[in-house]
Amino acid sequence: MMMAGLRERKKEQTRRRIAEVALRLFDERGYDAVTVNEVAEAAGVAKVTLFAYFPSKDSLVLDGVKEDTAAIVAGRGERTPLQALREHYRRMGRQDTGEIDVEGLLTRIRVISASPALLAGVHQAHMGQREELACALAEALPERGLAPRLMAAQITAAITTLQEAFFHRLSTGVSLEEAGRLLGEEVELAFDLLEHGFATLEGDKREKGDQL
Repeated sequence: MMMAGLRERKKEQTRRRIAEVALRLFDERGYDAVTVNEVAEAAGVAKVTLFAYFPSKDSLVLDGVKEDTAAIVAGRGERTPLQALREHYRRMGRQDTGEIDVEGLLTRIRVISASPALLAGVHQAHMGQREELACALAEALPERGLAPRLMAAQITAAITTLQEAFFHRLSTGVSLEEAGRLLGEEVELAFDLLEHGFATLEGDKREKGDQL
């Protein structure tokens, strides 16, 4: 068991090193200008080893971009799909700041933003995520029809908007602590809107009016 654990740690270290080297090269020279052979050489691994961890060049950047929201819904237990998703993203807002590599995250965003091919890959990943979420919701909801697809589209758009706001704050120098705090507040707002729609905003207006 100890040897198996050591092997897994070494594999994860190799995987992380390859990804970090790839991002650094792509950031310095541009995604299209760097070959897989150059990444493998710079990371000190054979090309076949690189492909054992990352099946394609774009996966060096996009691996992990897609979030498995369908699995969150499928594993929700007694909770509703929205409750399970809210709790998942609420925890993200509260996670220890030491768990996030801000520089690595910003480098990934720069590399993706500068490459039409990678932007298309992100879009494709989001489309796949939405489709899988719709299937998971169809299993969870008694009303099939178009409802699961409509809900999946709204949830995916809300999550993407939350992530974009979080990344934008980090890129403009907002501290990770403050960006995380604001993300936590906006997760609650996003899921309140998903659950109750514009009635959430109308309720806020009434509360503010009552306080005047």
